[in-house]
Amino acid sequence: METTPSSAPAAAETAARESAELVTLLQNSEIYRDYQRAFQSITGLPLTLRAAGAFAAPMQGAKLGNPLCALLAGKNKTCAACLDVQQRLERTSDGQPSTVACFAGLNESAVAIRVGEKVVAYLQTGQILFHRPTAAETRTAVRGAAELEPKLDRAALEAAFRESRVVERAQYDAILRLLAIFAQQLSAVSNQLMVKQSLAEAPAITRAREFIAAHLTEDISLAQVSRTVGMSPFYFCKNFKKSTGLTFTEYLSRMRIEAVKELLLNPYKRVSEAAYEAGFQSLSQFNRVFHRIAGQSPSVYRDQLHAPLRTGHRAQAHAA
Repeated sequence: METTPSSAPAAAETAARESAELVTLLQNSEIYRDYQRAFQSITGLPLTLRAAGAFAAPMQGAKLGNPLCALLAGKNKTCAACLDVQQRLERTSDGQPSTVACFAGLNESAVAIRVGEKVVAYLQTGQILFHRPTAAETRTAVRGAAELEPKLDRAALEAAFRESRVVERAQYDAILRLLAIFAQQLSAVSNQLMVKQSLAEAPAITRAREFIAAHLTEDISLAQVSRTVGMSPFYFCKNFKKSTGLTFTEYLSRMRIEAVKELLLNPYKRVSEAAYEAGFQSLSQFNRVFHRIAGQSPSVYRDQLHAPLRTGHRAQAHAA
């Protein structure tokens, strides 16, 4: 259906709200909190997750944050400096980890989390130096910080800057590769969260979910599901979208994509077999839906899923 000029702002507002809700779910998810604790413990670096387009300083007050950044935090001009870093990070992000330096030479990095082809959030870390600062670099950092906050003592600024964490570039690049792998996991979790049951939903919607789950591999229709729960198709669609945040068709597609992913855990399962077993009626439709939701083709997803297994088999064969 074509979007009218009057409905476009409302649609954009709804999409932004849904993205913000999804990011909140990710921030509170057990997988993110566990990874954040492990990452910070192993690397000694801060890790935050922020919504795309949310340009507040994401690591302000973060555990293991940079001492100089902590000293400057909460000031208007400092917020403007942090805003510049966030904007440059998003501008330079092209699907790979993005790293930029602030006025003090501290490096900050972001890795995108995608739902399909849309970036919804970023994993962010850094506030580090790649080498011990020279005297000239220290003077530059202190001068820049003093220009932001003239009332702060320069000796305190210098002491804070010299406490900055130093990480060799090769080691930092390896850390970012780990973040990129985790970002892919969070992208998958995002899809799962979008099809989770709402605790406050109406009993009819719960019955609809249960019916869909029980008949997922069949050629079920909107009319069939709405009739099962005793609603008209129009009224069912309205209430289902209100409760789940998804249309019936989108919910069904996402449930089937999750089923395909489960089936593809079997390295001997062909993509076409998994698609039909999950209820898709045509491969062209399946390929289109999978790419839209997962952000990659099903064959690429399957290859990445089993790459470590194939590498291990090759290594064993070579050793033999």
